Amino acid sequence: MRPRNVWQALSRPGYLLSAWPWRSAAYLLTGAVLGAVVLVGLVTSLVAGGVLAVVLVGLPLLLGAALAGVPVAALERYRLRLADAEPARDPHEPPGGPGPRAWLSARLRERATWRELGHALLFAGVLWPVDALALVVFLLLPLSVAATPLLLAVAGETKVLKVWLVTDWTAGAGWAAAGLFLFAAGAYPLGAAAGARAGLARLLVAPREAGLGARVVELTRSRVRLVDAFEAERRRIERDLHDGAQQRLVALTMTLGLARLDAPPGPLADQLARAHQEAGTALAELRELIRGIHPKVLADFGLEAAVADAADRSAVPVDVDLELPGRFPQAVEAAAYFVVCEALTNVGRHSGASRAEVSGGYRDGRLTLRVRDDGCGGARARDGGGLTGLADRVSVLDGTLSLSSPPGGPTLLHVEIPGEPAS
Repeated sequence: MRPRNVWQALSRPGYLLSAWPWRSAAYLLTGAVLGAVVLVGLVTSLVAGGVLAVVLVGLPLLLGAALAGVPVAALERYRLRLADAEPARDPHEPPGGPGPRAWLSARLRERATWRELGHALLFAGVLWPVDALALVVFLLLPLSVAATPLLLAVAGETKVLKVWLVTDWTAGAGWAAAGLFLFAAGAYPLGAAAGARAGLARLLVAPREAGLGARVVELTRSRVRLVDAFEAERRRIERDLHDGAQQRLVALTMTLGLARLDAPPGPLADQLARAHQEAGTALAELRELIRGIHPKVLADFGLEAAVADAADRSAVPVDVDLELPGRFPQAVEAAAYFVVCEALTNVGRHSGASRAEVSGGYRDGRLTLRVRDDGCGGARARDGGGLTGLADRVSVLDGTLSLSSPPGGPTLLHVEIPGEPAS
């Protein structure tokens, strides 16, 4: 596998014969030149802005100096290709709207902008002299020693490194060999300097966690979109069953009822009675299925009415104390409703409770629901169970579900889901 950065190349035996030493030298050379330019630009902007600030003309210059890290970081991300082939992601989020005002507002609020300003100051004050020093020590000095015969041919004599005088060709050839050796040996510390420099630059202007954070945000958004699509599909299935199969079963039940009334007593009337009873049972089961998919009362009247309806159908008497300021997003209402339904189902099946209570409201941007019963307690959220699935569903909406059920009771299920009520 080909090396992706200078550090990987340094560990390979063919490093000296590869392009990585020259790429490292180009990275350090462009860094030294760019750093000197950034230093001049920052000093000029700060001095001119400070002098002219009294007449407000210098304020744009000071603002430009504060935002100087943004273009410098963009150039640094481009230069990183010389020492590291891995793409350097831009950590900035797109502005909230068009125009320079939206761009400026977005940049001034981002941490990445101030981190890049710190990089620009460090670049202008410290890093570019280090780049230049590494180039001089590990590249220019060995090349100057290796060029001793050429300088000897031009001037008749020369001083190696301004110290040792060389006047004959034998000594010149020796110094040339020494220079080539130093040049080959210096390629390794030169690459290491470029790798360290690129690592620091990536940490400041293209942190890998920025790309990871963006991917996490996109993953969260995609999960929310999937939940919304799932809820929309549930509502479509509910409408199709309600307006299609249920209406046909109602018509069939009525037809069988009329036929049963018109039929004379006998075997035919008995068959019609059984058919009428089976059709009624199928209709009741279909209505229960539709209510489990997505109850019409939830879609038409909201969470309060749907919770009251679920309490009326509960096997255990339920007190409802729920005050909401209005309708919530469909995914929030559906998640909250099915949590209440699952909790009441568990109360009726497993708790042995004589009474239950559903309470909640809206506070600090969060919908809160509590389901409490006076049963025997000991309830747990098991893997693959209904509450575990609902907890996952709530977590997709950035909500929380907690269960407290000590032995002997009482059992308390607490749900919080962020959401804004519709106006």
